[in-house]
Amino acid sequence: MNKKADEYRGMGSEGADSGRGGISLRRMKTFESFKYPAFRLFFVTMASQWFSMHMQMVARSLLIYRITGSGAILGSLALANAIPTLLLSLFGGAIADRVQKKYILIAGQACSAAITLGVAMALTFGYLSPERPDSWGLLMASGALQGITMGLMNPSRQAIIPEIVGEEQVMNAISLNNLGMSSFQILAPALAGFLIDAFDFDVVYYVMTAMFLLGAFGVIFLPRTRAITVGGSSALKDILEGMQYIRHEKTILLILVFTTFGTIFGHPHRFLMPMFTEDILKVGATGLGVLMTVSGIGALSGSLALASLPNKKRGFMLLLSCLVMGLMLAAFSFSHWWYLSLALMFFVGLGQTGQMTMGNALLQFHTDASYRGRVMSFHMMGIGLASLGTFFGGMLAEAVGIQWAIFGLAIALVLVSIMVLSSTPRLRELE
Repeated sequence: MNKKADEYRGMGSEGADSGRGGISLRRMKTFESFKYPAFRLFFVTMASQWFSMHMQMVARSLLIYRITGSGAILGSLALANAIPTLLLSLFGGAIADRVQKKYILIAGQACSAAITLGVAMALTFGYLSPERPDSWGLLMASGALQGITMGLMNPSRQAIIPEIVGEEQVMNAISLNNLGMSSFQILAPALAGFLIDAFDFDVVYYVMTAMFLLGAFGVIFLPRTRAITVGGSSALKDILEGMQYIRHEKTILLILVFTTFGTIFGHPHRFLMPMFTEDILKVGATGLGVLMTVSGIGALSGSLALASLPNKKRGFMLLLSCLVMGLMLAAFSFSHWWYLSLALMFFVGLGQTGQMTMGNALLQFHTDASYRGRVMSFHMMGIGLASLGTFFGGMLAEAVGIQWAIFGLAIALVLVSIMVLSSTPRLRELE
């Protein structure tokens, strides 16, 4: 961490603790990372990305399902997004360890704005529409471009957090980061569903474009953090060094493997949800948004709880979160009652945020700073594999139905969580 970043990170922390009779951010452990001005700015600038991502999850999945009516194509859209993410995440991690991360974030937000603007214009001028059954290829192309952008940007987005707040605050900062994501999961999906029913899909994409541009502008004001690593080694050599580091660090390898498994089997329902809302619950775009919003409320509740907890028993909480997520998904998969489905999705969101937060915090805490970007790139690859799980789930849904497909994935997650919880003390006892 360079001197400028240290000074910037410390600015205002004394003011946060002033005032004998007032409320102090320093004394409020839940929001402790907000005492760092750089983290507050990072949180605000990322809010636009979270907002757009959650709107896109509703709009893109519902649009392609209305165009095609195919679970296999819906799953293939996730695959088109996943392959570039998987291929480029390692290079994104190597870049994150060599280049100022804020510059990567600016470029990523700007590229995301260009992609969503292209989709919005295609919708406005009729090139992309449910009335044109062959137009779904445009969504496939946009998904692939978004995957390229995320693959190169996300390792920097994750690895910059410890450089802003310091390693002891990593769990709190990541929990607050997920808190922000969860907050917008409450607002954005419901708004997206309302805008689709009230206007059309193109309005959603124009709103997303504006939010991405605001995010790119805000990142400009983030401070420089650690110095750029300048050396003669190539990005490929950096990647190989990162692989060797992970291979020798058994704890990190174990966390990566389990969190990846939890993502593959626990996250595909988010992308396949239009098959539930259109064919089983029959609640339309607004209902889809509300369902995702309730999941966001569960995630928000989990993020608040995790941000308030000490750095204890994080391995056990990771395993427990995956178990809860799997059990609730298994129950949700065969629910035909709207209110029961809403209640179950609350607990799915609760388990999901626990899995994401704990996996991320454990990796960041146990990884050497010089390898953090590369390790997080492997973590991002694991998240990208959720789209492979979605592709598999979509194909399975075509064969046996969406309910049995999600039920099968959920039960697999439950069984593996129980097995690891009972037989792997290295992970279960991690602090």
